[in-house]
Amino acid sequence: MTFINYASREINCKIVYYGPGLCGKTTNIQWIFEQANPEKRGKLVSLATETDRTLFFDFLPLDMGTVKGFKVRFHLYTVPGQVFYDASRKLILRGCDGIIFVADSQKARMEANIESIANLATNLKENGFDIRSIPYVLQLNKRDMPSAAPVQEMERLLRFRGEPMIEAVANKGTGVIETLKASARQILMELQRA
Repeated sequence: MTFINYASREINCKIVYYGPGLCGKTTNIQWIFEQANPEKRGKLVSLATETDRTLFFDFLPLDMGTVKGFKVRFHLYTVPGQVFYDASRKLILRGCDGIIFVADSQKARMEANIESIANLATNLKENGFDIRSIPYVLQLNKRDMPSAAPVQEMERLLRFRGEPMIEAVANKGTGVIETLKASARQILMELQRA
């Protein structure tokens, strides 16, 4: 749910990075944080376990310019990839304006990707959203891995509505900004329709 503050002339939008464990959700947000102008970004809040896995969420507010005289801020969140944090996933999805699904390109992770998309659809539904209509981008991460599945196979297994699909190597920044821009573009189009 986009939050519009008329007093401060600010529009706040929430993008949630979703996907299986260790697929690169946090890496995406860290790359964006490192590349963003310090004057246009907030603090990167990250809660991680001892093994460097995201326990709850990563959060990064990012100033993205103005629309119709309103300053637009995107708040980027990630969900924990581990299945046993499902309650946290549901909570983080509340009020989201767009989803970036980060798929792990390694062949051995295809089942985890499919299960995570199914879990996303269920959790969105419980929050009153439809996975087929919410702004949604599919990022194929880890394209540099020797065990990466062919793009056509990943598209056949994971792409279900003609959503933007972007190849990425998040730890090198490849495709990271393009993914965020594709998501922001969809959300802003939805805002203009409203």
